[in-house]
Amino acid sequence: MSLALTVPDLSDAAALERFESVATAAAAVDGHSPFNEQAMLDLASGRRTPMLVSVGDAPVGAAIIGQGELDFVIVPAHRGHGHGAEALRQILADAPDQLTAWSHGDHPAARVLATRYRMPAARTLLQLRASLIREAPAEAPPAGPVGARISAFRPGVDDEEWLALNALVFAGHPEQGSLDQADLTARQTEPWFDPADFLLARDEATGSLVGYNWLKVEPGSPSGEIYVIGVHPDAAGRGLGRALLLAGLERLRDRGCTSATLYVEAHNTAAVNLYRSLGFTDHAIDVQYRRLPR
Repeated sequence: MSLALTVPDLSDAAALERFESVATAAAAVDGHSPFNEQAMLDLASGRRTPMLVSVGDAPVGAAIIGQGELDFVIVPAHRGHGHGAEALRQILADAPDQLTAWSHGDHPAARVLATRYRMPAARTLLQLRASLIREAPAEAPPAGPVGARISAFRPGVDDEEWLALNALVFAGHPEQGSLDQADLTARQTEPWFDPADFLLARDEATGSLVGYNWLKVEPGSPSGEIYVIGVHPDAAGRGLGRALLLAGLERLRDRGCTSATLYVEAHNTAAVNLYRSLGFTDHAIDVQYRRLPR
């Protein structure tokens, strides 16, 4: 029976259930969602398109494509039958040359497919994790000229200034650096958003925004995430990043979290070293592949 790719109408409950069943089955075996947060937000906003991979009436995979990006998964029970290779062949036949694809968890099958379809690894994203259960006295406040006060984000007041700083800090980052007001507003409507978990650092002398540590705690989860952390380039070297990170970890403890996670680009050695110095260790790896021009 041949494999077919269709675009489901996710406003239809039955179609949505079929699409979500693929992601749920994959997450149960792989230990993580096959679609990252940005993919799901793009899907909800209509910026990217869902695809369902089926053999007869059985959904065997799913994908989210658009904006030059692809997230793609095959149901674990249907792996090893060539469905991934055939589905990717069909997807790439109509996809633009400039296409990237994530392999969440650095899956071995994804490496095989990437080699077959001439898609070398372009980025490596590390997921680090640390326990928040104290086995020793709390670390003393960081020494040195931090020179900033930390307060909570004020929705509707700090938006514009934060977006400007975030764009500056992540100017070379393809996802984080392109966040706009619509993206920020969408995240503020998420059930996990709490402005008290969005820590801003303002220069004590000027009052200007010089850093931030945005935390994410999913309702009912024992783990919190350092969602995004950044420091103004002009404020580098003052120990501000470390101070913000420690403040964030303390906030997560106050929220009852027993562990913390974060994502960091593998090549950002300064950040990786900082996180590891505070007890973060490797937990998982995501790899982004980039299609070579035909």
